[in-house]
Amino acid sequence: MNKLPSRFVNFQKSYPDLFAAYDELGKQASSAGPLDRKQMALVKLGVAAGAKMEGAVHSHCRRALEAGLTPDEIRHAILLTVTTLGFPSMMACLSWVDETIEAASQAKSDN
Repeated sequence: MNKLPSRFVNFQKSYPDLFAAYDELGKQASSAGPLDRKQMALVKLGVAAGAKMEGAVHSHCRRALEAGLTPDEIRHAILLTVTTLGFPSMMACLSWVDETIEAASQAKSDN
């Protein structure tokens, strides 16, 4: 579950100063308010779903699992997008979440 996409890893290596600034921006945004780790994970997952960014949905689903959210909680967050995004978009996001949850479950059983 901790394997990062090669594109992301290559970006980190190719542009270390830019990545450090990006990473710091994320840390500052996280510490700027009262939301806890689980709440922030759900917000970011919802934003990724709303933007229909498949890679970001995968990433934020992994982070939500790491934050301690259950697969059912994550799926529920995606189901809530149906009235805003529409059924087809919600279904696409749900498939991306299910892929990520299945991969995490498989990785856990392999260890």
